[in-house]
Amino acid sequence: MIKNITFFFNGQEYTSQNYFTLSDLLKYFDYNSSLFVVEYNHFICPKKTWNDISIQNKDIIELVTIVGGG
Repeated sequence: MIKNITFFFNGQEYTSQNYFTLSDLLKYFDYNSSLFVVEYNHFICPKKTWNDISIQNKDIIELVTIVGGG
């Protein structure tokens, strides 16, 4: 039996039958990794760990951009 995982990415709910890393997810959506930081389950996730983090059921991933202004 195939088990689906459901996770939240930038406020949207997604379901997948495949397991993948945080890095895979960001590549899939074609994000430029120099323009944001990743919040993974409410904690800032260092870029060097993105390949080591497998997306799990009910994970919450948010991209946080830094906006300058005056």
